[in-house]
Amino acid sequence: MSTSASLNRSAAFASIAVALLLVGMKVWAVFSTGSTAMLGSLADTVLDLVASLATLAGVWVAAQPDDENHRFGHGKAEALAAMFQVVLISISALSLAFRAVGQWIAGARPEGAEGGIVVSVIAMLATVALLAWQRYVIRKTKSLAISTDHVHYQSDILLNLAVIAALALDQYAGIAGADPFFGLAIALWLGWGAWGASQQAIEQLMDHEWPEERRTAFLEAVARHPEIKGLHDLRTRTSGDRDFVQFHLAVNGDMTVREAHVVMDEVEAILKKEFPGVEILIHPDPEGHVDPTDMSSEDLLAKL
Repeated sequence: MSTSASLNRSAAFASIAVALLLVGMKVWAVFSTGSTAMLGSLADTVLDLVASLATLAGVWVAAQPDDENHRFGHGKAEALAAMFQVVLISISALSLAFRAVGQWIAGARPEGAEGGIVVSVIAMLATVALLAWQRYVIRKTKSLAISTDHVHYQSDILLNLAVIAALALDQYAGIAGADPFFGLAIALWLGWGAWGASQQAIEQLMDHEWPEERRTAFLEAVARHPEIKGLHDLRTRTSGDRDFVQFHLAVNGDMTVREAHVVMDEVEAILKKEFPGVEILIHPDPEGHVDPTDMSSEDLLAKL
């Protein structure tokens, strides 16, 4: 197993362990306080647990080597796991919003704030420790699934702060409606988080191009080779922790196939040094050649 795969799995197992601990504590807190905000926090933690299990499955599948039916690897399993998490978060947000509105209308109030506050503080401490490990793993592996899981647990810090505020305001300050208000706020926060988390996963599933800054850096690296006369039809995409690039390079039309092949190898060596891990496919063209069916024949190096 690669180092990246081992780190991703360790982060997934850590999030599962933290989620199991927090689910048990928050179940007790919900029954002892009757708080909608605490119920929202519990619902989010249950979803964190399910999402972390999906993350574990995603990083495990993504780490599998290429096979005859998946020549580009299994990296998109991480994006699929991320989208599964987004669906769960969205369902949780809607359910919590309905309950908060119902509690507001009914005028129900929580009880036993002390226990709920203690549980929330412990939850925050455990979450901070998990976030620190996840940040380390993300820096090393750039995992989309772990990054999406990280977003969940970042929001948990705010969720637990909201629970503490809701219980304290309702029980100690006597502000009626504080608990459903914060419950509704948590639901909106979850919905916003689901929207944000979905964007990167959708881009990866739809083979979105690299950011313009990275594409420009790639072109500049190619342009440093003296034999290159032009480049067109650049296509880039990311799948899990792997990047794929393909493009056409124009060289002197008098070169033999062998000579052109040597130039392609030299260009590939330059790119692999500056963009390690990127899989590259180069198609050589004679200088001045234009494919009438090619919609991307513009020389990109001329823009540098």
